[in-house]
Amino acid sequence: MRLAQGIVIEKEKTFGLLKFSALRREVRITDEEGNVTEQIKGRTYDLKSKEQGCMIQVSIPASAGEKNFDYNAEVELINPVADTVASATYMGADVDWYIKAEDIKLSQHSNQLNNKNETELKMKKQ
Repeated sequence: MRLAQGIVIEKEKTFGLLKFSALRREVRITDEEGNVTEQIKGRTYDLKSKEQGCMIQVSIPASAGEKNFDYNAEVELINPVADTVASATYMGADVDWYIKAEDIKLSQHSNQLNNKNETELKMKKQ
């Protein structure tokens, strides 16, 4: 059986509440000669998952833009998928799971808090 499109994930049951932590790495494109270019192919972020009880890494394409959310901001994944990468070994193969998504966005709850904080800052300045 091939799962060319990966395994679609039910976000709430799998991850629960997700909180933004940090950018883990940027993956750059290599040219035809094997040289690493300045062009970014994708980014991987660390997110804290309430349901998993640990930090998870989620990769998104560069076209989604760089994410600079506040630490612990509540976020949501857009169309997350679990996929695998297999590496041949002497005894068979090692398989690593990874999570990719189309984008990472602030959750509605975080958006409401940000709007409230911005309004309070504007009122203090007046």
